[in-house]
Amino acid sequence: MAQELKEAGEFKYIDAGQGPTLLFLHGLFGALSNFEETIAHFSPNYRVVMPMLPLYSLPMLNTNVKALASFLQRFIKKLELTDINLLGNSLGGHVALVYSSRHPESVRTLILTGSSGLYENAFGGSFPRREDKEFIRQKVAVTFYDPKFATDALVDECYVTVNDRAKLIRILSLAKSAIRHNMAAELPKLKMPVCLIWGKQDTITPAEVAAEFHTLIPHSELFWIDHCGHAAMMEQPAAFNGILDGWLGKTLKG
Repeated sequence: MAQELKEAGEFKYIDAGQGPTLLFLHGLFGALSNFEETIAHFSPNYRVVMPMLPLYSLPMLNTNVKALASFLQRFIKKLELTDINLLGNSLGGHVALVYSSRHPESVRTLILTGSSGLYENAFGGSFPRREDKEFIRQKVAVTFYDPKFATDALVDECYVTVNDRAKLIRILSLAKSAIRHNMAAELPKLKMPVCLIWGKQDTITPAEVAAEFHTLIPHSELFWIDHCGHAAMMEQPAAFNGILDGWLGKTLKG
């Protein structure tokens, strides 16, 4: 069931349920719908909040990971959120890492799934050929272990996006920013509990990336989901929600 989108100033967001705050951040080609089943699962016991990141509306010279983290700071301040359980997928994980490094006092726990910040194989290692829909379909399919998740609707959405020149320029700018902004030096300084949930067959941020995050982040736990690619909350929602539910329950009681 789709959640109502709320608006406040520059922000468009979902805000559902009551309880401890669980804030989701989508990735570069992600959308609020990517977390639909996860939002439905957690909103009975948590206040689930999810902003639409301004991927295509930032000034061209300020379209980067740090600017998205500043946007997140303004959003959190606007909603007066505290003790946040912050979850990010892909680019959203990178934004969560930058924010957590800058504002550790606001973050109770951090959850990363398929996060950039160390390494990512953007576009499967090649430039997105705009005019070739089948090429786009192949690149969307790389996101998943099971190509059935590369639906016609998802392929069409990505095709329209990369054929919008202004959007494509910003996508490439954000992708390059994510590659340049390596977080390895900041990760050992993180003090909050960190949950890493990774698809075993993720080819965009592969298994060795998850292992390196686990090695560098002091208070981290790493969970694997088999038969799963880069977007675990979409491809294996039951397994993803079960891992996160158990970890949050344990961590918030501790």
